[in-house]
Parts: sequence; structure tokens; C-alpha cells
Amino acid sequence: MSEITYARGDATVPSAGGVRLIAHVCNDIGGWGRGFVLALSRRRPEPERAYRAGYRGRASNDFGLGAAQFVQTEPSLWVANLIGQRGIRSRGEGVPVRYEAIDTALGRLADRAAGLDFSVRMPRIGCGLAGGTWARVEPLVTGRLAARGIAVTVYGHDG
Repeated sequence: MSEITYARGDATVPSAGGVRLIAHVCNDIGGWGRGFVLALSRRRPEPERAYRAGYRGRASNDFGLGAAQFVQTEPSLWVANLIGQRGIRSRGEGVPVRYEAIDTALGRLADRAAGLDFSVRMPRIGCGLAGGTWARVEPLVTGRLAARGIAVTVYGHDG
């Protein structure tokens, strides 16, 4: 079993060390334009292109809550677009985070990692614009990834 490591810094520029995968949470309505995805797109356009293509083709693919897209951006760097947010936050409506969808998507990420030697880097997924709490997400990350021996580093400005 691995533990989650917490680090200060920018999750879009994960520290070196083997094959790395940046995981982040996306919504299920094709909206890419606020929050972490903006910083990600400034450095790597491929994840946005894959997300938009997945959304456009959703009638014939698995794009929806709980899905996970894996996009290679460099020989040793991948990005996982995890669909864990229902819509976007609107006034007077509840938060869009869907913990069960994040859990499912993390399970898909762990299955993809089985037998591969890579580490997962992420911001505190589901806790920004999605409105979730890390107290609810952290056990999902621990249970789906760290418990299976997958090294996870969570980046934040506060470490």
C-alpha cells in the first residue's frame, strides 16, 4: 500500500520521476473553460481536444459520469480526464461534484495502471469548481489508488 504525498506546486508541471499521469475532474456537459483545465490547456492542448471529441461523440462512446479518458501528451506524461461532475455550478443549485462518479473514474484509472509503473499527480480533484470536499475525496483516492500500491502526489499551494 502506498500513501498520498502532498506537495506545494503546480499539478500541470509534475515533478520528474518515471512515467507520470496527471488526473483531474471534468464535467459531463462538454464545458472546458474554467479552473484547473485552463492551466492544463495552456501547457498541453491534447487533453482538451480529447475531452471535446469525447463529448461530441457521446452517443457512441462511454462519455458520461464515471468515465475516464487517457491522453498521452509526452512520452512519459499522460493526462486522465475523469468525468466526476454533473454540469456546472449555478446559483441556487447544489454542488455539481458526484463522489460516486469520481470513485468509478478512479477505479478505471487504477485498472489502467495495473501492471504499469507510473505515478499519479493531481490537484485536490473535485474540490474546486465542482464544490466537493477533500475529506470526501481523499478516501476515494486512497482506496482506489494508494491501496493498490499506486504512488499519488497531490499538489496544492498550501502543500
